[in-house]
Amino acid sequence: ALLRAESKTRNQWVYETLMTLNPRAAVLDVGCGGGFLSNFLAEKGLAVTGLDLSKESLEVAQIFDRSKSVKYVYGDAYLLPFADQSFEAVTCMDFLEHVSKPDVVLKEIARVLKPGGSFFFHTFNRNWLAWLLVIKGVEWFVKNTPKDLHILEMFIKPSELIQMMTPLDLKVQSLRGLRPQLNSSFFRMLIKKEVDDGFKFTWTTSTMMSYTGWAHKKS
Repeated sequence: ALLRAESKTRNQWVYETLMTLNPRAAVLDVGCGGGFLSNFLAEKGLAVTGLDLSKESLEVAQIFDRSKSVKYVYGDAYLLPFADQSFEAVTCMDFLEHVSKPDVVLKEIARVLKPGGSFFFHTFNRNWLAWLLVIKGVEWFVKNTPKDLHILEMFIKPSELIQMMTPLDLKVQSLRGLRPQLNSSFFRMLIKKEVDDGFKFTWTTSTMMSYTGWAHKKS
């Protein structure tokens, strides 16, 4: 429920932003996992390709693809199996903090992205607050959290991500954070240690915990 709540807010923003930039964009979702974003965008009518190195996650994504239009591909983000300049938009949500060489992934993303295209991303900042809320908080409130689901040393500061993207002609246009909405569901979660469907996230100017943004590839 925690992941769904956060993804729902981000997914809608990605879609709305894409509609203003290029409503007919062919989209590649790198590290698509169970297809939260891929399937959402496909249901909105976009042509979507989802890539992941987990066959189990791809099987789940396909099951929940109600549009039956997403092209799911088993592949490595370090060596994307696509030709140069294949997509008008690339998304990479909750993935860069799980790879040891995010710079290599970004180079591959820039390679398959067309000039003038858009790169959407979400990852976590590396500091004590992110450790407390993202790592320890999830362990506290989400039952059966896998060990080392997130590792603080692999989190990326916004300045570091921008530094990696600059030589790739990717210029950040928007950068903002997400935080839990302080409603009744939030306080019930604190008391019961359970996340219900009323739990929601809202945008914030602070990127201390995590940050979402999009970058434009130079034409």
